[in-house]
Amino acid sequence: MVERLEHANLCVHDVDAVIIFLMTAFPDFKIRKDATDADGSRWVHVGNDETYIALNQAKAEEPKRGTPYKGRPGLNHLGYVVDDVDALQRRLRAAGYQDSTIPNDHPYRKRIYFYDPDGNDWEFVQYFSNDPAKRHDYGLPGR
Repeated sequence: MVERLEHANLCVHDVDAVIIFLMTAFPDFKIRKDATDADGSRWVHVGNDETYIALNQAKAEEPKRGTPYKGRPGLNHLGYVVDDVDALQRRLRAAGYQDSTIPNDHPYRKRIYFYDPDGNDWEFVQYFSNDPAKRHDYGLPGR
């Protein structure tokens, strides 16, 4: 068996806005389940048949998460492999999402990063080689 991430579970302030972000990034994503528990808390699974993101409604009075990569414990980003990183970048930019891409010039992969409306950072990577040694080379520029 090959291990893979089936899903990630995020607590966000604006569930609908993050759904739109995810469906813009991944046009094949659909809402798999949208439910409200007895206590009034909403949760949504958005994805495809292979993977999904579980979104839970954050309490309004809770502050948004801190800036990623500043040394606080917690999630910095989620990374997805995509077939066409340039097309995904065009879709997200056209929809007005904030690009957070760091310089990462590498001959065997291209990575881009975007913030969702809740401030979560997302990485999208396209590989240009099927050779694992090239795909995962950390000695070249662009880690």
